[in-house]
Amino acid sequence: MPSLAPSRSRAPRRIVAGEHHRSRHHGRRNLRAYLFLAPFLVVFATFIVTPAVFGLYISVTNWSPFRKRIDFVGLANYIDLFTPGALASQNFWQSMGATGWFVLWSVPLLLIIPLLVSLLLNQKLRGMTVFRTIFFAPYVLGVAIIGLVWGYIFDTQSGILNHLLHSIGVAQDIPWTVNTPWVWVSLVGVTIWWTMGLNTVIFLAGLKGINTDLYEAAAIDGAGRFQAFCHVTLPGLRPVMLFITTTTVLASANMFGQSYLLTRGGPGTATRTAIMYISDQGLSQNNMAGATAMSYILFLILAVISIINFQVQKDRTEGRGA
Repeated sequence: MPSLAPSRSRAPRRIVAGEHHRSRHHGRRNLRAYLFLAPFLVVFATFIVTPAVFGLYISVTNWSPFRKRIDFVGLANYIDLFTPGALASQNFWQSMGATGWFVLWSVPLLLIIPLLVSLLLNQKLRGMTVFRTIFFAPYVLGVAIIGLVWGYIFDTQSGILNHLLHSIGVAQDIPWTVNTPWVWVSLVGVTIWWTMGLNTVIFLAGLKGINTDLYEAAAIDGAGRFQAFCHVTLPGLRPVMLFITTTTVLASANMFGQSYLLTRGGPGTATRTAIMYISDQGLSQNNMAGATAMSYILFLILAVISIINFQVQKDRTEGRGA
């Protein structure tokens, strides 16, 4: 009777050889993947990682392009921002307060209005493609154009808006860009007009991704439009809502151009946002170390807000799944 020992010894060898071949093939695939990623990784390391690391170094020194000697100061630049009565602390947190007011007023409107507009544009009516283009068109304009056009519209003495208000019986000129609360109305209104198109398009994409069978099932169960909106549309848009909320908060917290061009941070410093103050300290006042510390504090605050937003949305999704 022939022995089975040779076949038993050859089988493990074939398995080992197959695993070795698959390992080499997997390694070649990984190498090709990294080669394709290499240009992006180089750009990312050059323009993101390196400036971030260098910024951390600047924030713990008294760095200045005009200093011959750079001294390590530890956390002194950060401590100054949390020292009551310090000029840097007072001005920085005042600008953070202005940023907070802008975020508080702009973000909810940049969620609600685009959502309502996207619901209208999602209807199967003739000409909807044209209206979608119209709503998105302002977003492609640069902030300099936005500031120039709306600065002329809001001008207190010769602006188009006050002229139109006079024609309908409003006798008093409204100081859109020089007095509160009108400066906030102007900034928030311009920002909504300018950026709502992007959020509208994203909401539209989210609406297209909701299964229409869910609406039919809701109608069979006797749900009206409002109930279908609450129990089908909003849950279906939750991932989109998370993305839009996060990006809108970050964009609003980094608002600079609108305030700089329309109000110059006024009246006084009422609309001087954190980015305006940081850029002024770093570029005009040559306080690069302090400005860098401010920027990292702003980054940490925005990171915490983003994490909380992700966690809240995650808890709601898990609660619904449970």
